[in-house]
Amino acid sequence: SYAEQPEPRGIAEAFIIGESFIGTDPVCLVLGDNIFYGQGLTEMLVEVASGGPGATIFGYYVNDPERYGVVEFDSEGRVLSIEEKPRAPKSNYAVVGLYFYDNDVVRVAKGIPPSARGELEITDVNTAYLRKKGLRVRLLGRGFAWLDTGTAGSLADAAMFIKAVEDRQGLKIACIEEIAFRKGFITVEELQDIAASMGNSDYGKYLSRIAHEFRERINVIPGMIGYRTDEN
Repeated sequence: SYAEQPEPRGIAEAFIIGESFIGTDPVCLVLGDNIFYGQGLTEMLVEVASGGPGATIFGYYVNDPERYGVVEFDSEGRVLSIEEKPRAPKSNYAVVGLYFYDNDVVRVAKGIPPSARGELEITDVNTAYLRKKGLRVRLLGRGFAWLDTGTAGSLADAAMFIKAVEDRQGLKIACIEEIAFRKGFITVEELQDIAASMGNSDYGKYLSRIAHEFRERINVIPGMIGYRTDEN
């Protein structure tokens, strides 16, 4: 399901629009034009999601930090400052479009005033958590790719990156049906039915291959659900 933001009133308004969906739970916000890729990302996100009160943002090392929101932090990952496109950056770590918050974020979002451009800024939400010493940062290291697809050029770059990895490995990135199967949400029979519904397409062939390889490795009982695995 989806909730509409009728006018561009800032990223932080998502918490107000989604208040009933969030309920009493903590919440993760991901910007729709950001792509993250890397070994161990899932495990990191699961760990952060169970991290207790406060907020967690993510930092990515960039060569031109003056173009981004920049985070300064201590040796224990506590955020010391956040600056938006600073002339003299205090670190090379840009804040990416991935944020984890406790349930207090709804109240925080309601309490921040609109910026000069009339929007509720996500930076102001993070600053509010910083003031009460509740903001942490996790770093995405060299093995991670962070792609911002907000422009035509960056979208093309992301497409080429994904294509290069998939062509070399023969494995799909973020294949929803494969993920559902490997997590045990659908059976091998359901996976094959989905593959068959896609005809002779490359995507359908890929799903068929996943199901076939599973049957080759395991003597499957009819109706058996998918198996859990640490494979990406």
